[in-house]
Amino acid sequence: MRFTLPRDVYYGKDSLDVLKTLKGKKAILVVGGGSLKRFGFVDQVLNNLKEAGIETALFEGVEPDPSVETVMRGAKAMQDFEPDWIIAMGGGSPIDAAKAMWVFYEYPDTSFEDLITPFSFPELRQKAKFLAISSTSGTATEVTAFSVITDYEKGIKYPLADFNITPDIAIVDPTLAEKMPQQLTAYTGMDALTHAIEAYVSTLNSPFTDPLAIKAIQMVNDYLLKSYDGDMESRDQMHYGQCLAGMAFSNALLGIVHSMAHKTGAVFSTGHITHGLANAMYLPYVIQYNAKLPETAKRYADIANSIGIVGSVEECVQKLCDKIVEMNRYMKIPNTLKEFGIIEEEFKEKIADISVHAVEDACTGSNPRPIDPETMERLFTYIYYGKPIDF
Repeated sequence: MRFTLPRDVYYGKDSLDVLKTLKGKKAILVVGGGSLKRFGFVDQVLNNLKEAGIETALFEGVEPDPSVETVMRGAKAMQDFEPDWIIAMGGGSPIDAAKAMWVFYEYPDTSFEDLITPFSFPELRQKAKFLAISSTSGTATEVTAFSVITDYEKGIKYPLADFNITPDIAIVDPTLAEKMPQQLTAYTGMDALTHAIEAYVSTLNSPFTDPLAIKAIQMVNDYLLKSYDGDMESRDQMHYGQCLAGMAFSNALLGIVHSMAHKTGAVFSTGHITHGLANAMYLPYVIQYNAKLPETAKRYADIANSIGIVGSVEECVQKLCDKIVEMNRYMKIPNTLKEFGIIEEEFKEKIADISVHAVEDACTGSNPRPIDPETMERLFTYIYYGKPIDF
């Protein structure tokens, strides 16, 4: 068994200032769209690195749900610049992309296919170390061994997993998260909740991950809706809570909520199903499915008890699902695929293939209750229409 976190996690307001003390010669900064630039955070990072005497290059424009092509472009930029620090700032997308770029920077002859098998990466840190700065409160990729990259030709998101890509340093400065739009606050917050719940019931849960998962669930319960409503103290606390959830799932792994979200994000013509939204929508149904195992139901009841829900195990599981559905409604997140707007005919046409891919996803192996493609298709169908899970 193994438990791995970044060597250093710097947190609190102004923790970006730690960059002034970084030791190194060259750093490449990987970012997404223009918002961090507009708010002055990119300049702040570059100025802090300048103060540390580090030469910098900027790689910007990483799209949401980054593509294999973007990863290869970034790796090329790194090969040209030869940094000894890779610094990624933003939400999950730029940090995930930079983790994958790092592999191809150090091992240019590796193919993307080589990385799809979990925990099969070559030994990193031959050329550079990695520092991550999160600006959203959900993915926690700043502390995890994961990166999600999309192959748009195949319409599949690949979760890459290896302790090699756990960052060396994470900076968790809540000032960045205070700029999140309301809907992003909702989606990332429910992503964090899903991380913590799936980690707690995962087949790889442990005495090291359980306290992190439970504390993260309590913090989401206390702070997410207030954060959604614009309370900045709650927004700050959510930034820490999601980081704890990341520490838990990076080591305990996840389950089929994530398998399903990865494989439905980019396949329907009605538009992208944002990752956090998909997790929020699928979570109550998967809890019902997994809770058919008595020992897993007991762990869901532990979660419910930790946030003040009481009753029999069965009642606690139901009330936990009801609470998640209520949170979704409050934050205008649909609770069925039909409500989301997926066309019924297209759903029926594609769901068999999607189900096969979801079962093959890297997150399925640690789900507490096994699942096959036929059962997965049935589960998706119940979610489409919003039927309670009775199998």
